[in-house]
Amino acid sequence: MHTPHIRSSRRTLLALIGASLVAGPVIATRSASAAPAGLDDPAKKEIAMKLVSSAENSSLDWKAQYKYIEDIGDGRGYTAGIIGFCSGTGDMLDLVELYTQRRPGNVLAGYLPALRRVDGTDSHEGLDPGYPDAWRRAAQDEAFRRAQNDERDRVYFNPAVGRGKADGIGTLGQFAYYDAIVMHGDGGDSTSFSSIRRRALDRARPPAQGGDEVTYLNAFLDARVWAMKQEEAHEDTSRVDTAQRVFLRNRNLNLDPPLDWQVYGDSYHIG
Repeated sequence: MHTPHIRSSRRTLLALIGASLVAGPVIATRSASAAPAGLDDPAKKEIAMKLVSSAENSSLDWKAQYKYIEDIGDGRGYTAGIIGFCSGTGDMLDLVELYTQRRPGNVLAGYLPALRRVDGTDSHEGLDPGYPDAWRRAAQDEAFRRAQNDERDRVYFNPAVGRGKADGIGTLGQFAYYDAIVMHGDGGDSTSFSSIRRRALDRARPPAQGGDEVTYLNAFLDARVWAMKQEEAHEDTSRVDTAQRVFLRNRNLNLDPPLDWQVYGDSYHIG
């Protein structure tokens, strides 16, 4: 069952920068001279996809989510696909436009005028009743699955990893950035990723500025929790408190398995 929650507006300006737990292995804090690990390592990226899917879709099987689509009642219209593209926030429109450039005449192409009209709203006008079925049919096409991957990377993953590397933080920190962009976007409001990062910078310096990585990441997660609590549907902060914070508390800055965490009361494991 998919776990509903609100996502803030997430326009493609992101591309300009998206109970007791069994803890993971205790890992020493990275020395200042060591190069930070990268979330873009294929094995680490796979872990990131599973971690996000546990929160977004209550499942580690993120590849099963290409076909997912529903209105979760968050004011963003339809939410769909591997990263929660929304008809009301523009990223779904960008995705379908990319897919149509690559595969003209696809089953979603005829819905582009309606997607443009409903952008910025929660309306289904022009999308119902056939759009969800068309999305699920499109998800059988490798070109559509590849387009979802590419838009996820362009809008969310690559900006998060790039900003994390510039700040000198390793794999766990880069994931914390990525998860924040997925939920909050970077639209410039007080709960956007950039605002969360600025709030953290007011309290601590990242390694690239001579700061301690663990201290900075604690400040970032504190700022993230504050941002989540500004919206009623984000008041459950377990994706931070009983997941990312657990890894940080155990100094697992490289996000090395085994990983054990909880989200919304459900337990997950990566061996």
